[in-house]
Amino acid sequence: MTDVRVIISREPDREERVVTTGTTAAELFADDRSIIAARVGGQLKDLAYAVQDGDEVEPVAIDSKDGLDILRHSTAHVMAQAVQQLFPEAKLGIGPPVKDGFYYDFDVEKPFQPDDLKAIEKRMQEIIKRGQKFSRRVVTDESAREELAAEPYKLELIGLKGSAATAGEGADVEVGGGELTIYDNLDAKTGEQCWGDLCRGPHLPSTRHIPAFKLMRNAAAYWRGSEKNPMLQRLYGTAWPTKDELKAHLDFLVEAEKRDHRKLGNELDLFSIPEEIGSGLAVFHPKGGIIRRAMEDYSRKRHEEEGYEFVYTPHATKGKLFEKSGHLDWYADGMYPPMQLDEGVDYYLKPMNCPMHNLIFDARGRSYRELPLRLFEFGTVYRYEKSGVVHGLTRARGFTQDDAHIYCTREQMAEELDSTLTFVLNLLRDYGLTDFYLELSTKDPVKYVGSDETWEEATAVLAAVAEKQGLPLVPDPGGAAFYGPKISVQARDAIGRTWQMSTIQLDFNLPERFDLEYTAADGSRQRPVMIHRALFGSIERFFAVLLEHYAGAMPPWLAPVTVTGIPITDEHVPYLLEVAAELKKHGIRVEVDTSDDRMQKKIRNAQRSKTPYMLIAGNDDVEAGAVSFRYRNGEQKNGVPRDEAIAEIVDAVARRIQV
Repeated sequence: MTDVRVIISREPDREERVVTTGTTAAELFADDRSIIAARVGGQLKDLAYAVQDGDEVEPVAIDSKDGLDILRHSTAHVMAQAVQQLFPEAKLGIGPPVKDGFYYDFDVEKPFQPDDLKAIEKRMQEIIKRGQKFSRRVVTDESAREELAAEPYKLELIGLKGSAATAGEGADVEVGGGELTIYDNLDAKTGEQCWGDLCRGPHLPSTRHIPAFKLMRNAAAYWRGSEKNPMLQRLYGTAWPTKDELKAHLDFLVEAEKRDHRKLGNELDLFSIPEEIGSGLAVFHPKGGIIRRAMEDYSRKRHEEEGYEFVYTPHATKGKLFEKSGHLDWYADGMYPPMQLDEGVDYYLKPMNCPMHNLIFDARGRSYRELPLRLFEFGTVYRYEKSGVVHGLTRARGFTQDDAHIYCTREQMAEELDSTLTFVLNLLRDYGLTDFYLELSTKDPVKYVGSDETWEEATAVLAAVAEKQGLPLVPDPGGAAFYGPKISVQARDAIGRTWQMSTIQLDFNLPERFDLEYTAADGSRQRPVMIHRALFGSIERFFAVLLEHYAGAMPPWLAPVTVTGIPITDEHVPYLLEVAAELKKHGIRVEVDTSDDRMQKKIRNAQRSKTPYMLIAGNDDVEAGAVSFRYRNGEQKNGVPRDEAIAEIVDAVARRIQV
């Protein structure tokens, strides 16, 4: 046998090793049970891969990002095998790994029921215990079609080989490579095929490498994500490297469910999405309106302090405007269909505010002395999201952006971007979000306007500005809008979930399309640079994020009712009304519970409403000019002088503290 030389790459070390021909990646890492695959020359490989002379081989641990994807995709195969054993008529769709789990689509006669999921999970456990081996084999298109003749969706995917990136969600896990492969599940003792599936891989060495999993739910899903295709049944599951990690994830999901803004919105009477109005179109109830107004009022105040000027634009416009901006070329699928008015003229509900702000800039001549010009609007926009992705307030069809467009000179550009990002981060901190990282979205190689040189300049400036903040900067290749690169602020909430918040986009192209100009100091006509900036993203979405971040227990300055006065008996109502009147003079939102309920029930009602403060008064309090001060967490201070109690509440609201 001849020897081959390979390089074992374990960050930060690299080791050259001489092994015999036919040595597998599994043998290279036999001393480490956590290694479930290898990366060879940048490509993921099964551990069964026989290393070649000159290979650089990097181990892939089960708890790494790639390792988790392999674990979850392998578990999806086990699930599909279990489904077809229990439901032989089931036809296979696709089964990719997704964030925190996996899914597989099936064409079955009727939707899966809860008892079906239990049976599938039990069969999966049996398959895992048998230790079936995942075995890769290369097949020709012809032999794959012959072998999978009873699987119409697989046959369709074979026809899409080479174009999987555009074939629809998840298709690349099956036919994204240059060759077709089938993965067989082989019996551990006999080596006989138990089941097989068209797949790129790689996979775990065997089903015994699946330590912990759980099936979560089922849902309907269109084949390849298109409403024109058949409706399939999608089974979701999750898989983790250890049972402890699975338990932690399930506990996290329970907590996330408690914080679901749709659930809290109903329980706290904040908003609703009436079927009579339409999917993705919310109405805010009085209490939700208070929170929203407080959010907007503070944002408005801070924008005024930063030199922004407020503008207002209509909800609809002639289609010509969006032809000029390029939205009809690049964004038409996300827009509502046109309305034909004025003898056949197309009008659209606006999906963006920027074209209208450009018209405001261009309404008269502009001088360099006016720049930077910062235009700000709470502008309601409409986007025709697919029904399958609409989700409460976080993915809506009608929403209000806190939208700003800044027009500046090229010389002002870097400083303006820097001050804008600093302003954005500080304002988010004022609302209670403090854990951030930044994402830099760069040019989509297909969907973009303008020159490559302009894009390179804009991207370099944004990267430099982002790095000045001292926050982690994560690349997002191809994620930019068609008119320019952007920085996205990603914020983690109280339970560690990441939400995309503010975006700052640098744009040399729309000023060109709208022929925007200003008079420079030397009298020449120059083109401004345009900065797009949405701080919340949308008021509705930010409302939902804060509601989930605080689990409905909004800080005093945002709570619909900051203080509830609770009299021990009706005799103490007048005294608490006096205290309430003093609080109202300071702008504090306060109610006195004058209902017939007993005191303990009044306290429970206030706690269920997540009111930050309760002021309780009885005979001793009235005589002493004091109150019993009860906090939302159940703590209580008795005999607090009313002036001190009022001062504490006013200070908490003024400083936007949490309780």
